Amino acid sequence: MTGTTPSAAARPAPAGAVPLWQAPFAGKPVDATVTVPGSKSLTNRYLVLAALADGPSRLRAPLHSRDSALMIEALRQLGATITEVPGDGAFGPDLTVTPIRLDAPGPRTGIDCGLAGTVMRFVPPVAALRRGVSLFDGDPHARKRPMGTIIEALTGLGVAVSAPDGGPASSLPFAVEGTGEVRGGHLVIDASASSQFVSALLLAGARFTDGLHLEHRSKDNSGPVPSLDHISMTVSVLRGAGVAVDDSRPNHWIVSPGAIRAFDLRIEQDLSNAGPFLAAALATGGTVRIPDWPAGTTQVGDLWRGILTTMGATVTLTDGTLTVTGGPEIKGADFDETSELAPTVAALCALATGPSRLSGIAHLRGHETDRLAALVAEINRLGGDAEETSDGLIIRPAPLHGGVVHSYADHRMATAGAILGLAVPGVEVEDIATTAKTMPDFPQLWESMLAQGAPAGKDAAGGPQH
Repeated sequence: MTGTTPSAAARPAPAGAVPLWQAPFAGKPVDATVTVPGSKSLTNRYLVLAALADGPSRLRAPLHSRDSALMIEALRQLGATITEVPGDGAFGPDLTVTPIRLDAPGPRTGIDCGLAGTVMRFVPPVAALRRGVSLFDGDPHARKRPMGTIIEALTGLGVAVSAPDGGPASSLPFAVEGTGEVRGGHLVIDASASSQFVSALLLAGARFTDGLHLEHRSKDNSGPVPSLDHISMTVSVLRGAGVAVDDSRPNHWIVSPGAIRAFDLRIEQDLSNAGPFLAAALATGGTVRIPDWPAGTTQVGDLWRGILTTMGATVTLTDGTLTVTGGPEIKGADFDETSELAPTVAALCALATGPSRLSGIAHLRGHETDRLAALVAEINRLGGDAEETSDGLIIRPAPLHGGVVHSYADHRMATAGAILGLAVPGVEVEDIATTAKTMPDFPQLWESMLAQGAPAGKDAAGGPQH
């Protein structure tokens, strides 16, 4: 078995460094209706577009989390005015955005990226359009996340990017010296490490003088662009803001130069973050309902409908409510390209009665932590049988026991631990507060779900056997 020891990029915090959360054990099938906050992916994309738009915009029911707060502050530092205003969302106020004046000189400013990939990758091209120097840095692990492609791309577009000592940069921290204009044109990049490199350049491309013809060409056959669904989302939001995008050829994206139209829109709830709650239905043999599930969406989280059906759940979408009911067992299966859903899928696979294989997710090694190494380490720590492959995971049935699940400051590792805790007594999750990265108040939402009761006629024996 390989990969049982976490890599340097996926190392748990020292014992006692952060508090432990006693993951609730479900003694009976869950029966709950759950609403989750807005989509992080959509919120941060629309914030970038609003900062570059041709007039003031409004985001209704946006996500309020650490990642979105970092994006808001980054764009404020670049000159956007972003104001909270009363809204009708259950999770916080709306946002109005007055765009950046790109023709006005700006002061030297610092951008805190935290551990947010969307901030560290989406904001540098915006900073390149602004007249002034912007210094980018983030959390300690942010300095380990792949950033070379976006730095090379900006350099290739004629933008000055440098390390703090003035030399060439390859990762955080770095400085972007914007001149108020980026010429654009044809640009070749290797985006095999993250689809965010493509999205970052597309979001700003309409404001480049000559637009942008972006081409992905992997170095040394390093692979295709992962998570193409996230690029499709970026293309969709651009088109919705009046930007012409041609993505008819594989690995080519052409953005025509022009205005980004101001907008007033409502952000969909985060379907990826709905995943742990839907997984609770399988882990307990119960039922979870998510109202206001979009009939059509660009979010990768819509894949839950097929994934959970494959694992033995009954899944229906009726009158806008997605209902998932778990069966007597969780079925193992093979999954390709589960992307950011992989930690939740892996947690369910660890509870399954048959083996599972997750492939096409090698890029998860460069996420908030090395998620492949971390998932193997934490599943096996609880007695599981997980193995790392070149591009994913193999997870075999094994009896699990209680123990500490380390989060690695990764929100999806923390929620994976919560899922395991539903079916395995005695699970504790390290630093559950890290879920605030994309889902504030996760512990309260989780406990509220469990408090809603059990379906009539079911008891603890109604759940799956693990």
